[in-house]
Amino acid sequence: MTANPYNTDLDRNPANHQPLTPLSFLARAACVFPEHTAIIHGALRRSYAEFYARSRRLASALAQRGIGRGDTVSALLPNTPAMLECHYGVPMCGGVLHAINTRLDAAIIAFQLDHAHSKIVIVDAEFMPLMRQALALANVTPLVIQVDDPEYSGPRSAFSGQDYEAFLAAGDPGFAWLMPEDEWDAISINYTSGTTGDPKGVVSHHRGAYLLAQGNALTTSMRKHAVYLWTLPMFHCNGWCFPWTLSAIIGTHVCLRQVRAKPIWDALADEQVTHLCGAPIVMSLMIAAPAEEQRVLDHGVQFFTAAAPPPEKLLADMKTAGFEVTHLYGLTETYGPAVVNDWHDSWSALPSEEQARLKARQGVRYLPLEGLDVLDPETMQPVPHDGTTMGEVMFRGNVVMKGYFRNPEATRKAFAGGWFHSGDLGVVHPDGYLQLKDRSKDIIISGGENISSIEVEEVLYNHPAVSVVAVVAMPHEKWGETPCAYVELAEGCNVETDELRQWCRDRLAPYKVPGTFVLTAIPRTSTGKIQKFVLREQARAVGRGI
Repeated sequence: MTANPYNTDLDRNPANHQPLTPLSFLARAACVFPEHTAIIHGALRRSYAEFYARSRRLASALAQRGIGRGDTVSALLPNTPAMLECHYGVPMCGGVLHAINTRLDAAIIAFQLDHAHSKIVIVDAEFMPLMRQALALANVTPLVIQVDDPEYSGPRSAFSGQDYEAFLAAGDPGFAWLMPEDEWDAISINYTSGTTGDPKGVVSHHRGAYLLAQGNALTTSMRKHAVYLWTLPMFHCNGWCFPWTLSAIIGTHVCLRQVRAKPIWDALADEQVTHLCGAPIVMSLMIAAPAEEQRVLDHGVQFFTAAAPPPEKLLADMKTAGFEVTHLYGLTETYGPAVVNDWHDSWSALPSEEQARLKARQGVRYLPLEGLDVLDPETMQPVPHDGTTMGEVMFRGNVVMKGYFRNPEATRKAFAGGWFHSGDLGVVHPDGYLQLKDRSKDIIISGGENISSIEVEEVLYNHPAVSVVAVVAMPHEKWGETPCAYVELAEGCNVETDELRQWCRDRLAPYKVPGTFVLTAIPRTSTGKIQKFVLREQARAVGRGI
């Protein structure tokens, strides 16, 4: 084969090839627009120059404590400026950011800290009791740094460790931060919900974060200096990479410790918010707020949602209130959203029922995603684009994870056949738009949070009166879905559902506790396998009041 002449004597070198990293977005923003407001948090206003300097201080202080390439720094923080600083400062010294879901229980957090070999944890004062419980169960003994957020007015327990502001003060604001040695280097690790056992650590790289962050801006048509409200937790897939997107467009982050209706409406109106993301429950919360809490907006707002499709009435109410809602879809393994329901102008003239049907579809691939299809997992061939033939949703491209940390077998299975297997079942419509139909791993999505049915079942199986249990999703007006537990009691045993509910409350995070318990004989196949599809249909009928 003849050598490509355009490769002869034309090699990569530092002048023409640099690793892609979203850290460069902040450096550019601070250089070009140093005085532009980067962060708003209550009364706090912080410029891009300050944001950059504080992130470099954090990187410097972490390096002084021995954090280098490949070391894990964990963060148990709400949507505050400190969490934004962690998204830059941790990887600026070569570290890998592990953002922890604040709704998890201590045992799961302890597992994650051990599995990721965490060396430092940065914890908001509100969650310090939870972190103490987790560390008591963990094998690692990381340095603990506490953040005292001025917007937090709740109880503070005694703490003798390192204060975050004092920690930053010891750092150098001019720290020469590290570019990744390779854009394939890890920038973060995020844990799945553990649907088939222990949670899996999803490793993301600098290249993917760079591309997805830019893809967000292009897909959502975010203009320069857009104002973004943090209703989506930053611990979810690194906030879908929006902590990095906002620096690329020199936008403004409006932080919120808690997702509450009045602060959301006030921020939308007072800070001229242009974009926000969240599960449908966030929209329901806003629309259901008392009239005195809602504000009349003098500008349009883009709302990006995932999880279950919003009901038609909720979409109509959001449109009346001045919001344009767009449906996204993705997974932790794809850095967050990698599929968008790209809207055609002509669809806006259709009847509302037809618009709702179209909005319920997940859509087409993000610009930085190279491949999206629904394949037969046995033959790896695409299913017909007929809107009815189901297959498994699969992804391919630079915004797919590196793999699962310290889990080569799970990684091998996930990438079998050269595609990432999502485990979600879907169809493709004739116009090429994807629509999910089921979740092959029986994941329950409640208020945007993933709940493992297996985890809940294991807890119930430990109750002495329980013989057989099956947990499925039940539709819920507020949360989208909640767990519904079908329980078959052991012979000669009696138990009230309230006792089972309390049993779960004592052993699970609150949002994982089933909302409904049904004491019944559980249907099985001739080989004894539980017929979950029968139970799902029953739960759907009950949840919809049929």
